[in-house]
Parts: sequence; C-alpha cells; structure tokens
Amino acid sequence: MARQKAHTRNSPATAPAGLWHQPALMNLLADVLVVLAVAGLAWASLTALQRLPVFPLRELVLTASPHHVSAQQLEHAARGIMVGNFFTVDLEAARIAFEKLPWVRKAAVSRQWPDGLELTLEEHEPVARWRHLNGEHGLVNRQGEIFVAELPAGALQLPQLSGPEGSARELLARYAEFSNVLAGIGRSIDTIALSPRHAWQLKLDDGMAVELGRDQTRHPLGERLDRFAAHYVDLRQRVGAMRVADMRYPNGFVLRGLENTSPTRTESAGRKS
Repeated sequence: MARQKAHTRNSPATAPAGLWHQPALMNLLADVLVVLAVAGLAWASLTALQRLPVFPLRELVLTASPHHVSAQQLEHAARGIMVGNFFTVDLEAARIAFEKLPWVRKAAVSRQWPDGLELTLEEHEPVARWRHLNGEHGLVNRQGEIFVAELPAGALQLPQLSGPEGSARELLARYAEFSNVLAGIGRSIDTIALSPRHAWQLKLDDGMAVELGRDQTRHPLGERLDRFAAHYVDLRQRVGAMRVADMRYPNGFVLRGLENTSPTRTESAGRKS
C-alpha cells in the first residue's frame, strides 16, 4: 500500500516586535542623543573657554567719578568679581559686590567690548544724621534710607533724626514739613526726635526745645507748630530763662526752664495732650 505523504501548511511568520523595528521610537531616541551630545559639547566648550586665556578682563570703566568711594575700595571689590573672561563674568555677582561698598546705593554693571566692564554707581546723598534710640549712629539719604559710612566733611552741620526702628522716612518727611513753617521766623531744626510712644520733639538752632507731643486728628502737629511760630517773637524775649516750649496743649503753651525755673503757662492753655 502506497504510503501517503503528509503535507503540513506553513503558518505565517510573526513579525519581530523589537526596538529596531519601531522607526518612530528610533527617530525620537536619535533626536535625544543628538541634543545630549550638543549640550555636552557646549558645556565642555564653555568650561574650556573659561580656562583658556582668551578675552580676559583687563579694565573697569566708570561712567562718572564717585565723590565718596575711593579707588582702593573699587579695586578691592573688583578683585573678587573680575574672574573668568569677557563672556563668563557674573554681572549680577559684580553688581552685588559693588553695592556692598559703604557709600554705594545702587550699581549697574555691563560688558564693554572687548575686555572691560562698565560700572555706573549711584551714591548715597546724605541729608541728615541718624541716631537710633539704642544709640546706633548712621546717615540718612534723600530717600529716607539709613546707611553707615564715615561722616563726610560738614556732616555735623546736617540735622539729626532720632527715632525707633523703621521711622527714618517719616522723620525726614516731618523734618521737611516743620522746616517750611520755621523758615518763616528765621529758625531751623538741629534735631527732630520721635519717642517710642510716637511723641515729637524739636530742638532749634537757637537752642530752644519745642515739645509737640503726639499727632491727633483734632489738634494736629502742624497746628501746634503754627501756634509756636505765631508767638515766637514774644517767646524770644524770655528765651534767656525759658528754653523749652511745651506745645502739647490745645489752646496755648507752657514755657519751662532747663533746670529749676518755674514754668510759665499761657491763659486758657487747656489740658495737655
């Protein structure tokens, strides 16, 4: 009997599912590798550029000559920030370093091709001396900011502001307001002080002290100082014995001596505020 040969049907081959047969994924992977390679090359180039002696910083150019900052101070500050080269120098770190100098309020630093930095300084402009209630001293600029620096020539002629923490701006504003009133009687303020209880006192250039007390809606400080100015000529006749004008009354004032002089009270002065 003839033996019949069995025929088997070949099943179709299953397509491999490996990474190499996924074009979209392969393209994405290639793009990522290219980006990483470019970033690595850029970082290596930047690091090499920092180490190479190319485009070194050689010059610090001032846009204007400072009045209070010395060349030695600028040189000392520049020594710590003029590192790297023209492209790699940290301008923000340079700005911070220059603003730490005692007389510098603001600094602006930019690159100046091919090997320099351009520096613009805004210096503090002192308008008053500062004395904190805890005894610390400093100077006050036109913005009402306190800074610490060596007293410049003529600083002792500046008025003195004295008060608690954070009161310098308010004291400066009151100084301007009160000075306008006192200019009408030919007087100026040597010292303006604000107590922890927010009471105001002035010491004038002729040595007289003016106690204004605390500001009130019904009897504001400006009203009290106006009353003092209106009676100043009369007060001046007695200034030899009376050195303190207490204006903390709604309708008048009280004169006192600095030592054991009996006070002189105006009529209908009212109760002290």
